[in-house]
Amino acid sequence: MSMSNFTQSEESGAVTTLEPRPRAGFVRTQSVEATAKRALGYLKAGFSVHFRGPAGTGKTTLALHLAALLGRPMVMITGDEEMATSTLVGTQHGYHYRRVVDRFIHTVTKTEETADKRWADHRLTTACREGYTLIYDEFTRSRPEANNVLLSVLEEGLLVLPAQNQNEPYIKVHPDFRVIFTSNPQEYAGVHDAQDALGDRIVTIDVGHADRELELAVAAARSGLSPAKVAPIVDMVREFRETGEYDQTPTLRTSIMICRMMTQERLKPTIDDRQFVQVCMDLLGSKSVPGGKGDGKRAQQQKMLLSLIEHHCPSRTVAAAGGA
Repeated sequence: MSMSNFTQSEESGAVTTLEPRPRAGFVRTQSVEATAKRALGYLKAGFSVHFRGPAGTGKTTLALHLAALLGRPMVMITGDEEMATSTLVGTQHGYHYRRVVDRFIHTVTKTEETADKRWADHRLTTACREGYTLIYDEFTRSRPEANNVLLSVLEEGLLVLPAQNQNEPYIKVHPDFRVIFTSNPQEYAGVHDAQDALGDRIVTIDVGHADRELELAVAAARSGLSPAKVAPIVDMVREFRETGEYDQTPTLRTSIMICRMMTQERLKPTIDDRQFVQVCMDLLGSKSVPGGKGDGKRAQQQKMLLSLIEHHCPSRTVAAAGGA
């Protein structure tokens, strides 16, 4: 998959919206189309969708693609530990000053001054008012109490505003408003459990690692190389992933990084190219289980990686002999 294009525009005061424009180069395989079709069906039926999966599986890209298919302006929020309800809904922002000078009687001057606090909508409120698509990326990184405001939005179609906004206690949610959530269940640092009440109001679709066909297509599209040239890299990363000998899962992003370095530096995908081997060791070795200085485990892992590189990207002499 490849991210859709969006153009920015200023809407509703200070909130920046993105106008979705599908990208012609978006990689579509049978599995991508099937997932997108399922999710789009739920969204059109009025439900919110939650893409759940590990890093590097294309959750955010898929969310942006769906927002483009819906054809509505989009606003995006990224979950964070410091997220509060006011971050989503809005808060008081500055003052509106009013000064009246009364000179009805020329010998008497009467002056009256007032200062009213001004309310500023934030992204959730703007999206609810205007019927925009809200993408809430990594929403489980926000504390559950910050997301409680979404419960009435998704169930009753009402956004309850804080007491500070005395002129408008709540707003009715626009019928075109939709939310697309993403989360990573494998993360353990800075992640909170989503409350059951919120999970009960959304449709969760699990997104796993891409199949080989999709990884080949995306790596080729993002690097400018042909599928045949990226195939050894994709297969090498996929085999490394299957070994389980790593601390951080090597994803499609790793394949893309290696392929892009091949394009930029004009590297040859062979064990004979020392710079190519170093790039692979840098990007794959950083995923390995860390070991102490002089640790035999670290040396064993490097040997395993070199074996993988040699197997998928052999010496040109060996490759030529095999072809003969």
